[in-house]
Amino acid sequence: MGNKDYEYPSSMNGESRKTHAVEIPPPQPFFKSLKNTVKETLFPDDPLRQFKNQPPRKKFILGLQYIFPIFEWGPRYTLDFFKSDLIAGITIASLAIPQGISYAKLANLPPILGLYSSFVPPLVYAVMGSSRDLAVGTVAVASLLISSMLGDEVNPTDNPTLYLHLAFTATFFSGIFEAALGIFRLGFIVDFLSHATIVGFMGGAATVVILQQLKGILGLHHFTQSTDVISVLRSVFTQTHEWRWQSAVLGFCFLFYLLGSRFLSQKRPKLFWISAMAPLMSVILGTIFVYFTHAEKHGVQVIGELKKGLNPVSIMDLSFGAPYLSTAIKTGIVTGVVSLAEGIAVGRSFAMFKNYHIDGNKEMIAFGMMNIVGSCTSCYLTTGPFSRSAVNFNAGCKTAVSNIVMALAVMVTLLVLTPLFHYTPLVVLSSIIISAMFGLIDYNAAIHLWHVDKFDFLVCISAYFGVVFASVEIGLVIAVALSLLRVLLFVARPRMLVLGNIPDSKIYRNVEQYTNTDTVPGVLILDLGAPIYFANASYLRERISRWIDDEEDKLNSSGETLQYVILDMGAVGNIDTSGISMLEEVKKNLDRRDLKLVLANPGAEVMKKLNKSNFIETIGQEWIFLTVGEAVESCNYMLHSCKPKSSTDGSFSNNV
Repeated sequence: MGNKDYEYPSSMNGESRKTHAVEIPPPQPFFKSLKNTVKETLFPDDPLRQFKNQPPRKKFILGLQYIFPIFEWGPRYTLDFFKSDLIAGITIASLAIPQGISYAKLANLPPILGLYSSFVPPLVYAVMGSSRDLAVGTVAVASLLISSMLGDEVNPTDNPTLYLHLAFTATFFSGIFEAALGIFRLGFIVDFLSHATIVGFMGGAATVVILQQLKGILGLHHFTQSTDVISVLRSVFTQTHEWRWQSAVLGFCFLFYLLGSRFLSQKRPKLFWISAMAPLMSVILGTIFVYFTHAEKHGVQVIGELKKGLNPVSIMDLSFGAPYLSTAIKTGIVTGVVSLAEGIAVGRSFAMFKNYHIDGNKEMIAFGMMNIVGSCTSCYLTTGPFSRSAVNFNAGCKTAVSNIVMALAVMVTLLVLTPLFHYTPLVVLSSIIISAMFGLIDYNAAIHLWHVDKFDFLVCISAYFGVVFASVEIGLVIAVALSLLRVLLFVARPRMLVLGNIPDSKIYRNVEQYTNTDTVPGVLILDLGAPIYFANASYLRERISRWIDDEEDKLNSSGETLQYVILDMGAVGNIDTSGISMLEEVKKNLDRRDLKLVLANPGAEVMKKLNKSNFIETIGQEWIFLTVGEAVESCNYMLHSCKPKSSTDGSFSNNV
């Protein structure tokens, strides 16, 4: 990089020069401007576009289809679609039944609630959801959060009724929160759970869940309510005298079978059904084994009696009493955010594979409604788990009818088959949970984060260790706090670059990225890489001064002088009053040093505010250029055609 080979454009040698004036956008009425801002913020996808210029009847039909997507794809449904959805629905039902029972136990809730939660919510989602591949049900992480957050306030063993009512209430508030985010188009709030945060949080939660399942594997009756690894391991190893080898042998045998079937399905994707059927087969085999060997009399714990019949109404069980209302609201919001992040991410992933689009805000409304309805029908929090959705996708589902088929299969189970689960060993449920949790520990993603972005890796590992060594809530707070810190750093400490000229062109790029660029004699070109707000105005002012000092020291050592400072504002999408004050201070500082401030490529919003603040009049319209190339060309013209004028003299015009 250097300036010895820099050649001035032909226009510098006496030929006529032509520059383009930067225009000030025409003024807009305040309410029109506010309307456009709100529209761009809350409705970037313009969901009401389809209603334009439509007759009232058509608008009503479109509105009905928007709220209930089943009316949009339902008329096109075919028998071939039903055959595929039938197979997929039965397949995911075989996974949903054992997983539902297992995750309900993980949440310290009655096992039957896992079946209830796999019946009503899928029916609601089939009507209101926009994903063709999402399979609705309970998830391990949300179950763990409920167990942890509610368990801190109410002991599920000492007061099971109150604990159950709080779980329904937390699910209700979770649904209200999710639906409100969708209705008011505030889905971007969920985006603060970055990919790195989710990877670390899910991995940490999966590790905690695996360790907690040692209670079931070892047949322990007393276990800690804490979720941190120290408390869990202390609880395990201080009760070695209560370990049941029969339970452990049975648990590890089924765990080996589940992991082996998963490994086989990963190696041969066409055999996905083996992995999908493995949990149900484990339940069947475990139940038969216990029934014929009477293993329950030798330390192997069983589920016991499950209530027969469909979901009882639980709307009167919602607890809005003062002592625990804040706990229910907090639990509902936290679990709602986490379940939304997982469900929407899973839905978008499979939509990408099939090349269709899902509306994140509509999904939030669907999730919210199914949890509101679920809380009134003895269900706890549900979303779209990855494992179940992956089975649904691989089974060839075509529409959300697969959820309806799954719900009907669960209904038959509730009406007829629940007595058969009496002898199902809890150790099998623990094995099912452990095998599912291994899929949530994505170490390859963590390695990828390390190679690509060290700060993202720090966020990921902080979330992981926060969950594992503190608690699920603390891990989540640490990860979100670090993610927000990074956002603040991006805003408050934006990158500022020195630009140089790429030889034989009028293109100006970062001198560190393009090492063959030439600096322009007497001209310093700085690229401001972010909007200028109160949060970064002081930093940018100090950084500009430092760049100028460094450039002057370098030029003085070679006998040259700095005359112009060009600020490339192409990336400055907006500016506030603090930013304008910063530019005014920079202008005064440059005036004192007999340097000229030049602006290049300011956007419409920036020009509008600079004009209203009279900064354009202060700097002179002739010192604002459409491109960096035109700005450099004009500065060089002044340097080589006349003696540099005083910094307060703004007589040079773009039209020279």
